[in-house]
Amino acid sequence: MKGIISIQSHVVFGHAGNSSAVFPLQRMGMEVWPIHTVQFSNHTQYKQGWKGRAFSADDINQLVAGIDNIGKLSDCQAILSGYQGSAEQCQAIIHTVNSVKQQNPAAIYVCDPVMGDPEKGCILADGITEQLINDVMPIADVIVPNQFELTQFTGMEINNLEQAKLACEKALTLGPKIVLVKHLHSIADDTFTMMLATADGMYISQRPQLEFNRQPVGVGDLISALFTGGLLQDMSAVTAFEHATNACYGVLKETHKRQEWELQTIAAQAELVQPTEVFHAKVV
Repeated sequence: MKGIISIQSHVVFGHAGNSSAVFPLQRMGMEVWPIHTVQFSNHTQYKQGWKGRAFSADDINQLVAGIDNIGKLSDCQAILSGYQGSAEQCQAIIHTVNSVKQQNPAAIYVCDPVMGDPEKGCILADGITEQLINDVMPIADVIVPNQFELTQFTGMEINNLEQAKLACEKALTLGPKIVLVKHLHSIADDTFTMMLATADGMYISQRPQLEFNRQPVGVGDLISALFTGGLLQDMSAVTAFEHATNACYGVLKETHKRQEWELQTIAAQAELVQPTEVFHAKVV
């Protein structure tokens, strides 16, 4: 049984982190081995707050060691990481990636480098951003940053498409082989823009921007999972990029139709496999 180790946050209620990533991957036919960096009652943007705690880096290492003990690290096809609860957890991610690749050199590491954004209610512990930039993102095969995170990684300002292309070009010289920018907010106001950069070229995907009273949380986690699943199903990077765009839009449409804040991933599960709307990637 081959699978994906997904090391992310987990919420009991709603869909963020592993709670946004695991089911879509399973619905695409993947086995997922989730490891939680934190376990919260709900995501952190609720005005009432949340309950729960972060796990230690040793908790992550112990769980990975347990998988190794039963001889299954060699069956790990990918490591997917998202929100980290401490700088020490970043080191546990690095240890996990190294351990898996020793057992299976063909495994890929997909890093969603979640960085602090106080305006969105996402606050990180000290040292995490620096660890992501200096130690974690450079060892990733694939990174899935938003515009802010790409700027942090490359040190380059992004205000337009040309600057985004230059930043992606630089990111590809820093270690990753594929860059998927999960949201380029400076490109257009009326459309949601994503960018893909590989050694073969650069592409953008644009789909309608749905208006929500409160923006759903966990969209980036969903995009990262869908893209990872596509790559493991032998889709080309461009096809996986298009699938992630289209499937995510299908989930968001259902969420919008129901006027919900939490992603309606279960209700829209057919979209994860066969999206009803198709937005093609364009070469830029």
